Amino acid sequence: MRLWSLHPRYLDRAGLAALWREALLAQAVLRGATRGYRRHPQLIRFRSHPDPEAAIARYLEEIQREAHERGYRFDRGKIGPCRAVQPIAVTQGQLRYEREHLLQKLLLRAPQQVAAVEAAGEPAPHPLFTAVPGGIEAWERVPPQ
Repeated sequence: MRLWSLHPRYLDRAGLAALWREALLAQAVLRGATRGYRRHPQLIRFRSHPDPEAAIARYLEEIQREAHERGYRFDRGKIGPCRAVQPIAVTQGQLRYEREHLLQKLLLRAPQQVAAVEAAGEPAPHPLFTAVPGGIEAWERVPPQ
């Protein structure tokens, strides 16, 4: 499961569709509607939010908006109730790490998008998140070098 902290505009078609599916799974986990992935580290920041279900709904809402802008049909009805929520802090180091991780994926499946992501400069967070100084988040599973 990868719940990107990056703005969904950076994702290619396959990445955006995968994010939609994985965020819907996260929503089910946070609702207690599934037994799998309950301990997944990507969910820590949502679980620590004062209103986890509203936070994941807001996260999904932005993914659906991005998909709609691209002409894709992601079913808005699958998103739980949306309301204004407190933003979640994400470190700039995490955003940079995810940008590099995404670039590696794009090199394989959508090389035509690599230049645009590189040219964007400092990575922007998903609108649910607010960038703060710091390194890679403690919940991130960084593979050994």
